[in-house]
Amino acid sequence: MSASLGGVILDAATALFLRDGYVATSMEAVAAAAGVSKRTLYARFADKSVLLRDCVARLVDGWLPAFDAASAPAATLEETLRSAGRQMLETALAPEALALYRLLVAQAGRLPDLPRLLREAGTQAGVARVAERLAGFGVADPVWAAAQFQTLILTGPQHRALGFGPPLDDGEREDWVRRSVGLFLGGCLPRG
Repeated sequence: MSASLGGVILDAATALFLRDGYVATSMEAVAAAAGVSKRTLYARFADKSVLLRDCVARLVDGWLPAFDAASAPAATLEETLRSAGRQMLETALAPEALALYRLLVAQAGRLPDLPRLLREAGTQAGVARVAERLAGFGVADPVWAAAQFQTLILTGPQHRALGFGPPLDDGEREDWVRRSVGLFLGGCLPRG
């Protein structure tokens, strides 16, 4: 089976999982959407949970290069964090990422390794990249600080985008990042 056929299957499955959810997406529907036989689908993916895991891993892999570019060291830590924060929000608030978050919350009890996969492949990767920048500026316990930065940047806007308040517009997002970075830097940079 060619790599492009695997990509076609993953594209179809991702679209169905994000639109319809895990329970409502059948392997038969994925095969039909991908234009392959069920036999071909099962030869590549043993079951629906394996297919979903591969879809999640592929989504995260697609988001990391933009974050890596955005979190590259800038002249100041503030500039670096603002750029990283903007990219975090752009990724986390994209319709595809919000749909994935809803799906993972809904299926966490049924498929507990999926949130772990997202955490290891995405969240921890982002924290590690920010921690590396923080360490270069003398921030104590940079991994802990990077995790706090990620929470500060993402939690409020993500909850609002999920319906727990009005979503932020572009100007409000920029203000959120600017003010969050200022608050973060005020609390974690070495004194003096």
